[in-house]
Amino acid sequence: MKIDSDFNPIRHVAAIDLGSNSFHMVIARVVDNEIHIISRHKQKVQLALGLDSYNVLSQASIERGIKCLHEFSQRLKGVTPDNVRIAATHTLRVARNQTTFLEQARVVIPYAIEIIPGEEEARLIYLGVAHTLNAHHSNLIIDIGGGSTELVIGQNFEPQYLSSTAMGCISFTTVFFPNGKLSKNSFVSANLAARQKLESISHHFVTYGWQCVFGSSGTVKVIRNVLIEMGFKDGVITKQRLKKLVSKLCQDKLVNNISFKGITEERKRYLPAGVSILLACIEQLEIKQLHFSSAALREGLLYEMEERFKTGDVRQRTANVFLQRYCVDIEQAHRVRDQAQAIFHQTKLNVDIGEELSDVLLWAAMLHEVGLSVNYSSYHKHSQYLLQHSYMPGFNSEQQRLLATLVRNQRKALKLGELSNLHLFSDTQVLDLIKVLRLSVILSAQRKTQNLSVEIKRVSDDHWCISRLAPHKLDHDGLLFADLETEQRYWKSVHWRLELK
Repeated sequence: MKIDSDFNPIRHVAAIDLGSNSFHMVIARVVDNEIHIISRHKQKVQLALGLDSYNVLSQASIERGIKCLHEFSQRLKGVTPDNVRIAATHTLRVARNQTTFLEQARVVIPYAIEIIPGEEEARLIYLGVAHTLNAHHSNLIIDIGGGSTELVIGQNFEPQYLSSTAMGCISFTTVFFPNGKLSKNSFVSANLAARQKLESISHHFVTYGWQCVFGSSGTVKVIRNVLIEMGFKDGVITKQRLKKLVSKLCQDKLVNNISFKGITEERKRYLPAGVSILLACIEQLEIKQLHFSSAALREGLLYEMEERFKTGDVRQRTANVFLQRYCVDIEQAHRVRDQAQAIFHQTKLNVDIGEELSDVLLWAAMLHEVGLSVNYSSYHKHSQYLLQHSYMPGFNSEQQRLLATLVRNQRKALKLGELSNLHLFSDTQVLDLIKVLRLSVILSAQRKTQNLSVEIKRVSDDHWCISRLAPHKLDHDGLLFADLETEQRYWKSVHWRLELK
C-alpha cells in the first residue's frame, strides 16, 4: 500500500494471462476503489505450437514461456502476492506435462499460477468486458484464443450462460491451413468443423437471447482492422463482410501473399483460421452484428481481485449455491465448519497455512455432504465427483481439485494419491487439512446442536493428540469413542498417529 500526494491510499495490482498464443500482463493502480491501468505488456509465446499429438509440451515452448515470465517478473518487483493473479488457459489446461512448466515457472516468478477451467475463463472474460460497456443490456461475448473459444451471455456484471469450446486459431491453423495454402475447400472444412463444435450449444444460446454482441482479444481485433482496410469503416463485423474477406483470402492463395497493412507475419498465419471460427460463430448463432471490445481475460482478473478486496469472494456465493442445489443440511454444515475452525486454531495451523487454504477448508466443511443428494452409500465419493466436475465460479482448477480431495478423504480409508496433482499447495498443508476435516466430521457425527468441547494438539505433522474428552460424554456415547478408535486405525494405515487421552 502506498499513499499519493493527496493522501489517497493506492494499491498496485497486476494480472497475467498465459494464453495459447500470447502472454499478456496488465498493471494497474487502485485509487478510491477505481482501477487505473498504468501499463500493458504482451509477448508472442505460441505455447500451443509446442503441443504434440499426445498433448505434451515441447521443452522449447516451455522455455519460451519461462523466459517471458522471467521478464514479466522484473516489472512486478514490490507488488505483493495478494495483488497479483496469473491465469493459464487452454494449452496448460490440456498439457500432460503441465507440472514441468509450473515447476520451472516457480523458479523465475514468485507468484502462484492458476490453471483455470474453460467456463471460469469465460466468466472472467465477461467480467472484463462488462466493465467497458453498457452492462445493463444483455450481452453476448465471443473470445477466440489460440486453443479455445469462449462464449458467454450476461447482464450487468453477472454471466448467465457460458461455454468453452476446444477450437482456436492456432489449433485450427495446424489442422486446416498447415502449409499456408488458402483455398475454398480449406475454409469450408474449417468452418464446418467449427460449426460442428458449436452445434450442441448454439440452440441454448439462441434460445437464451441477447441484445448486443461483442468480440474480444487479438483475433477479433485483427479481423476488425482488416475489414476497416477493406472499406468497412465502422468496423462492424457481419456474416456478409466475413464472406467477402474469405473470398479475398482465397484469391491470395497463400498466407504469405496476404497484403493487408498493419498485420504482422504471425497474425497473417492465424488470420484464416480465426476468420473461419468467427464466421461459424456468426452463422451458427445467427448473429447480425458483432462489435469489438478491447477488454478481455486480464481485465477480468483485475476486476475480480478488486471485487474480492471490496465486497467479498465470489467463491463464497458459489458455495452457497451448491448448498441450496444439493439440499445440504445447513445446520450440520455449520457444525462441521465451526468444529473445523476450532481445530484449525487449536492446532495452530493458522500460523503455517494462509488465509486462502483456511477458506478452502471451511468451504470443504460446508460442502462435504453434497454427495448425499446422489446416495448415502459412498457419499464422500459422490461429493468428490460433484465438486471436481461441476462448474464452480471463482475457483481455479487446482482449488477445485483440493476441495474434491478433501471431501473424498473426509471418511473411510485414506486415498492420498491425488495429492500429486496439486502444485499451488504443499503436501504437508493438504494432509493437515484432511486431518482437520476428518476429525471435524467425526466430532459432529451425532448432529447435536452443540459441538463437543475437546482439545486437539498437533504434536508433529503425523502425530496428533485428542485430550480433554469428557469421560461422561464417552460413557454416554460409546459410538463416538468407537468412531475415534476406528479413525486411529485409518491413521495408522498411512503411518499417522492419533493419540486419545
